[in-house]
Amino acid sequence: MKPTLVVLAAGMGSRYGGLKQLDSFGPSGETIIDYSVYDAMKAGFGKVVFVIRKHLLDDFQSIYFEKYAKHIEIEYVFQELDNIPDNLTVPSERVKPWGTGHAVLVAADKVHEPFAVINGDDFYGAGSFDITAKHLSALDPKKLDAALIGFHLNNTLSEHGYVSRGVCEVNDKQDLISITERTKISREQDGQIYFQEGELKMPLLEDQTVSMNLMGFTPPAFELMKGQFEVFIKNHYEELKSEFYIPKVLDEIARNQPVPVLRSPEKWLGVTYKEDKPVVMTKLQELTNAGVYPSKLW
Repeated sequence: MKPTLVVLAAGMGSRYGGLKQLDSFGPSGETIIDYSVYDAMKAGFGKVVFVIRKHLLDDFQSIYFEKYAKHIEIEYVFQELDNIPDNLTVPSERVKPWGTGHAVLVAADKVHEPFAVINGDDFYGAGSFDITAKHLSALDPKKLDAALIGFHLNNTLSEHGYVSRGVCEVNDKQDLISITERTKISREQDGQIYFQEGELKMPLLEDQTVSMNLMGFTPPAFELMKGQFEVFIKNHYEELKSEFYIPKVLDEIARNQPVPVLRSPEKWLGVTYKEDKPVVMTKLQELTNAGVYPSKLW
């Protein structure tokens, strides 16, 4: 059974200043999603499910769906603020979606096989998808299972500002113990990587394993997500910026069974800030020049 790729593309890109998931970065105008779908298809994924907002549908149809439909099965679902229990009304001042965990949950009806989750604005590299597809293809789709693709911290930094990362604690068997969200991570002038904790700067190791939201699950995980989201909504409904994050689902599974952390050798590319765009464009051109990608993906 070929795994499915769930692409989270409903984000708003506030720090970037625009819709990163629609912006061009490759030599022939490719988006970052173009590279992810290309790599996933080559790795053996059989379907792509996009999670978007309704107002983006026309753009996604013209930029992505018509192009990909010739090569791989395409589905889409909407993540909207009103995708919540019927007895609740969306707070009038709420603007942001309900988070990555909610985004994955709304795709449940379209996914019936082991699946991977990715951010639409992150470049993960071909090797990451190869590792993920191989692992997911061996799983029993009826049994609850999960995995995390981990990255070396030093392969995930921005040259133009702070980033937030899910810092992973793993055991000797390379199974996940926990994910802790760390904010304001950057490399300082002394060459050391730090994160901010209150008024203090705390050091992190170069090869510390971090999550970039590339995770794998089997379909029974949706039932767990549903229960967690119902609890989240009950406790945080009136908090306008609270979000239900997908690492919480992974954490819950890891408390009850092994969740392997599969280390990716790839260097992450992303556009947290507008100034990151030229860096990403240069790296993608270098990969094209090296023959990793054709000059035109599609």
